[in-house]
Amino acid sequence: MGQRILIVDDDSMIQDIYLRKFTESGFEATAASDGATALKKIADEQPDLVLLDLVMPQMDGFEVLRELGVMKLAKKPKVVLLTNLGQKEEVERGLALGASDYIIKAHLTPSEVVGRVREVLRVEGLRHG
Repeated sequence: MGQRILIVDDDSMIQDIYLRKFTESGFEATAASDGATALKKIADEQPDLVLLDLVMPQMDGFEVLRELGVMKLAKKPKVVLLTNLGQKEEVERGLALGASDYIIKAHLTPSEVVGRVREVLRVEGLRHG
């Protein structure tokens, strides 16, 4: 059984691309279109990693990170931000709220994103295992 990834993005085309890419790469991938659904799925499915968009209606990625920080979970997932916001302030804010990595969508192909996610999971796995 592969590691579980939750892809959170309000753009269904982005979701489909990453769901397919992560599944082909041996991960168990699910998706959520908004922050509230994402938080419920994190509680229910306990993913190993959340790929989180920052710009979403109702609850943005920063709010999801904040909520995740106060949730009582047996195991908190790693969070990699996947967004088109590239300003230094956003990067720093996301990392300060607990994200492990920050990827700007336009800068990497889906295959490169899978590689970065593997790296985050491997580094954390070495630290804890």
